Amino acid sequence: MPADRDAIVLATAGVAAAEAKQATDIVILDVSDILGLVDLFALATARNPRQLKAVGEEIERVAREEQSRRPLRREGTVDGGWVLLDYGDVVFHLFDETQRTYYSLERLWSDVDRIDPATGAFVHVDVPASLAADGPG
Repeated sequence: MPADRDAIVLATAGVAAAEAKQATDIVILDVSDILGLVDLFALATARNPRQLKAVGEEIERVAREEQSRRPLRREGTVDGGWVLLDYGDVVFHLFDETQRTYYSLERLWSDVDRIDPATGAFVHVDVPASLAADGPG
């Protein structure tokens, strides 16, 4: 089953907030068919710890003020280069460039569809045969 509309609204609002703070490499992955507890992973990259902190704070502000949502939990640290904001149906993964490359979530979840960050529309992903044989991981 595709991601819930409320999850898409939260994810697109959150990534717009990240983009407003100059985050890059923004991607929304629809993991709803694979993970029963989460609909979407929203990924973004920051250049340094200060920007990473600003991106996370802006996502939280927008979610709170526009969606009346607060994260269920936070993981990671800006000094560690990775921050996770878990809203239940949407999980924001915010990385510095080094951690984004290390975790490579786009490769891990290469077979899932995506959500266009600007429009909220579903984007079907055709998986290359070389990746399809590997599966996640």
